[in-house]
Amino acid sequence: MQFENLIEQAEGELKDAFARMDRIALVNQKRVLDSYREHQVTEEYFAERTGYGIDDIGREMIDKVFASVLQAEAAAVRMQMVSGTHAIACALFGNLEPGDTLVVLTGKPYDTLEEVIGAGGTTQEPVRGSLTALGVKYKELALDPNLSVEELSQQIKAAAPAKLYHIQKSRGYSMSRQTLSNKDIAKYIAAIKAVDAKASTFVDNCYGEFVEEQEPTAVGADLIAGSLIKNPGGGMALTGGYVAGRKDMVEGALLRLTAPGIGGHLGITFNQNRPVLQGLFLAPSVVSQAVKGAMLVASVFEKLGMIVHPAPAADRYDIIQAVEFGNRERLINFCRALQSFSPVNAHVSPEPSSMPGYADQVVMAGGTFVEGATIELSADGPLRPPFAVYLQGGLSYLHVKCALLGSLNLSAEGVTPFF
Repeated sequence: MQFENLIEQAEGELKDAFARMDRIALVNQKRVLDSYREHQVTEEYFAERTGYGIDDIGREMIDKVFASVLQAEAAAVRMQMVSGTHAIACALFGNLEPGDTLVVLTGKPYDTLEEVIGAGGTTQEPVRGSLTALGVKYKELALDPNLSVEELSQQIKAAAPAKLYHIQKSRGYSMSRQTLSNKDIAKYIAAIKAVDAKASTFVDNCYGEFVEEQEPTAVGADLIAGSLIKNPGGGMALTGGYVAGRKDMVEGALLRLTAPGIGGHLGITFNQNRPVLQGLFLAPSVVSQAVKGAMLVASVFEKLGMIVHPAPAADRYDIIQAVEFGNRERLINFCRALQSFSPVNAHVSPEPSSMPGYADQVVMAGGTFVEGATIELSADGPLRPPFAVYLQGGLSYLHVKCALLGSLNLSAEGVTPFF
């Protein structure tokens, strides 16, 4: 089979979709550049600080730049946030108190967030240290984004009133849930406010930054959160997370991250100011490369008879491409094939394993320069039906293309068959 021809055919069919992503990237790149110019970023902000980090002008400048870029009143970027889940947890714990109600509008939360909320686990007992264990009430809806604002409001009424409404933008480990556009999120927020005007809205923005021309904060979200080793780090950030939105809600998240009375006033950036700012500058371009790679994978695998979500040329709202393999071994074999075309640890063969926060064993291909960085080309999936892989990232389109071609050849040769 001439996989080169298959890829070339797919690229021809995706020409208009690729051009659309280029236009989106240009809008986002301009906003990033305008922010750097407005805040007069200079080398003095790259200087290392030690100890408490009192009055760290570099940290404060990063917060201002991110706030502008993410179209928010305020932002906090912290290396002490160890993951996107941690950033989300800070946002939730910092803005909910015992007796408050949290309503998730997008169905079952992402696996790692179930433990944070206390909705996961194998027993009926609240998960230790979770929101529910601390007295926060929890309700869950699975709203259809295709409904009208009026129809959504009718469903939200069943869960109102609530202190905070949670919206997950990305699909997570789900083939049935669609990723939400910012237009969908704006509709959800309008429906919430029509029912529960005093309530606040929070969006888990992981994997969604710079895929559209705006961020959820530009369409009414009160708070968003995400990880620096996903989209906004541009492949340069070594760790960290962010929250952005209303100033009081950002401060609430920081009080949970550190301590009351300290909030965002302390905490060094571990000499990461330059890579964080450089990564954010590169992020619009890197994200567009990753999305184009996802489109290519979707097109080729669809031609090979596999089920893919989203469709190859569909509008994109995050960087994730889901592909169904149908059985355990094919899913594992794909991850092994992809790993062998990684720039780091290409000689390593991924093995399924249990991971903290996940209900099922997970197999992961992640030969990345930054461990776990999903803005770099990686793929993972839980070992449960329909045995789907969730492929994300790609610092360059050329890497995605090389890895795709190489993986297809390995499968055809019977080394790691997955189709």
